[in-house]
Amino acid sequence: MASIAVIVDWAIRIYTLIVLAQVVVSYFLAPYHPVRRALDRLVEPVLSPIRRVMPRTGMIDFSPLVLVVGLQLLGTLVVNLLR
Repeated sequence: MASIAVIVDWAIRIYTLIVLAQVVVSYFLAPYHPVRRALDRLVEPVLSPIRRVMPRTGMIDFSPLVLVVGLQLLGTLVVNLLR
């Protein structure tokens, strides 16, 4: 079970990095850039439900922050249960 915990831990870390990369890239690259489109395809299906639930805050989108915190909590819970 420890090996499954390590795999889950790494998967959550990698997805967290993808989310953070998408946030940074969204400030610098145009929406039609291939790198940004690829990152959006990976992250947007998870961010959309969060955006529907969260209230509007103007120009700042806090949904990636909520996703990263949720991923970290989920990762900690799952890894501790598997170990």
